[in-house]
Amino acid sequence: MEVRAKELEIEKASMVLKLLGDKTRLAMMKLLEKNECCVCEFVGIFHISQSAISQHLRKLRDVGLVKENRKGQWIFYSLNKDSDMYEMVLHILEFVPSQDERIQALEKQGLRISCQ
Repeated sequence: MEVRAKELEIEKASMVLKLLGDKTRLAMMKLLEKNECCVCEFVGIFHISQSAISQHLRKLRDVGLVKENRKGQWIFYSLNKDSDMYEMVLHILEFVPSQDERIQALEKQGLRISCQ
């Protein structure tokens, strides 16, 4: 039983690392480390389509790395602190450069939380 449990842990860790191997998803996770963001904000930050952003977020949500918080008709995303991979993700994010300037640029443009 112990061996099987470890195999499952390796599989999940491998999946998480593959997901974080994408630079857009990695930057999203770094942004979500300190911020709650909606799809429209990510569209403004990454300059890619809403559907592409939604696909990235769906992949992160499906493995439990991010969670959704509905506010009216809008959905905001944040890191899922209840994930069994949360500590591993935090350690990885320590090595990722800050993305704070991207949030600050959105604020200067008046686009921070533009979907409210």
